[in-house]
Amino acid sequence: MQKKPSIILGIDPGTIIMGYGLIEVRGQNISLLEMGVLQPGKIRDSYKKLQLIFNTVSGLITKYQPDSFAIEAPFFGKNVQSMLKLGRAQGVAIAAAMRHGLEVTEYSPKKVKQSITGNGNAGKEQVMKMLQHILSFTEDPKYYDATDALAVAVCHHFQQKNPGAAEKTNGGWAAFIAKNPGRVKKAGS
Repeated sequence: MQKKPSIILGIDPGTIIMGYGLIEVRGQNISLLEMGVLQPGKIRDSYKKLQLIFNTVSGLITKYQPDSFAIEAPFFGKNVQSMLKLGRAQGVAIAAAMRHGLEVTEYSPKKVKQSITGNGNAGKEQVMKMLQHILSFTEDPKYYDATDALAVAVCHHFQQKNPGAAEKTNGGWAAFIAKNPGRVKKAGS
């Protein structure tokens, strides 16, 4: 009996352009289902942007019924306002996934690039070309945000083979304490 294929949704969060990518995994074979971008930056009201992100992620989940949700972690920039906006976009996308009962896994941009190209400092075009090779597609997307999101999904697939490499977001303090008992001080000591 053949095992049911799994579907992974990858998100590259953003309030100006948000990328998304979906792959299907059958055994060790992976194929592209869809990739694209949402452009909430065209909307002036910041709360309406967040609502659009939530609704779009929810719609993709409803349409494709993914088994896994992976998202790129924000990189640390110098512009605090940009970081806050990016964090909101990421949080809303995560909330949509959790609303649909999906476990959330987060990957740093460097981890995604390392996983796809073997080089954590690879450029966006290099990541795109490697994805074209891995997933056998030829079109060059208009925005690298789409291939960045696709890279997150493929990275998650690769990391599932090596579960210790994934950066789970739902471990919380209990997981941190369990992994780092020497770094925890008892009250009053």
